[in-house]
Amino acid sequence: MNAQTERARITGPAGTIEIAIDHPAEREAPVGVVVLSHPHPLFGGTMDNKVVQTMVRAFLQMGWRTVRHNFRGVGASEGTHDEGRGESEDLLAVIAAHRLPGRPLALGGFSFGAYVTTLAAAQLEGDARASRLLLVGPSTQRALPADVPPDTVVIHGEADDVVPLSATMDWARPQQLPVIVMPGTGHFFHGQLTQLRDLIVRSWR
Repeated sequence: MNAQTERARITGPAGTIEIAIDHPAEREAPVGVVVLSHPHPLFGGTMDNKVVQTMVRAFLQMGWRTVRHNFRGVGASEGTHDEGRGESEDLLAVIAAHRLPGRPLALGGFSFGAYVTTLAAAQLEGDARASRLLLVGPSTQRALPADVPPDTVVIHGEADDVVPLSATMDWARPQQLPVIVMPGTGHFFHGQLTQLRDLIVRSWR
């Protein structure tokens, strides 16, 4: 991300999990911590994906500490791909290791990472629950994400050719969940990353 990015590793259910941490300008008092998950590992997804990094920039701008991680089998993270089941366990391990006592926890993900984010969020109970979710281009076609709270921010490209907008609308409709559509935008938000960052900030606030 930048020269100030901290690289770390924790022990997860399948072995080592590779982590990257970025701090807002005022390091002493972040608003909270947001854990962000990357797109599909079998199609080149990593925590350094440009959409995930755009999400990092948005949250840093809003004063949050950001934590990214590589799912099992990606980079220095050990294990093998598990279609979202094991990946949700990885995410829960990252959450447990990087919560900030007394400050909010938020979760966000792009594509497959958004799908996994919903699975992990559904397993958090009581005071451990995330305060809010951000789902960008969520994977809603191959397997349905878990239901999410009504204040979840969902952003999808109108011209997404990987996960059709119609699939996300079919998932959101029974929940009466609003979906923010970026006109003419594809799955990877080519040429639209600055607009995506600004949209995340406006929608979150």
